[in-house]
Amino acid sequence: MSSGMQRTAATSCSVSQRCIDWPAAQALVTAAAQAAQAMQVRVNVAVVDPAGVLAAFLRMPGAPLHSVEIAIDKAYTAASFGIPTSRWPQALAGHSAAVREGIVLRPRFIAFGGGLPVLEDGQRIGGIGVSGGSEAQDEAIAHAGLDALPANFP
Repeated sequence: MSSGMQRTAATSCSVSQRCIDWPAAQALVTAAAQAAQAMQVRVNVAVVDPAGVLAAFLRMPGAPLHSVEIAIDKAYTAASFGIPTSRWPQALAGHSAAVREGIVLRPRFIAFGGGLPVLEDGQRIGGIGVSGGSEAQDEAIAHAGLDALPANFP
């Protein structure tokens, strides 16, 4: 910036981004685990902020150990792209083979059910990922987690 030039609010170099808070993250993992227990499924549940950083995690005793990282990565993928992880096969269908084959090789990218973005008033504030059951069970359990949040959350 040249001397004498000052930035104003209109020319700011920063952006504001809302982020899930810890009580909401905790409510998500608790509600998801309760839904899993009602379904008699043992799962791992992860909630991340919009940057993909872990905000809350719950592992039910007996949940598959390999599913710990999968749950976290489902939440990360949903938060980073803003779509449910179950929609990736459909989303990739219109892309070139290079994109379809390459993106699934990216570290932490998950293209199967169980990850959902967490939105507040239409703005992405995080993601939830569930792993340990079938894809359909994981996704239903993640939805149950979202249902525990206030009405302004979808």
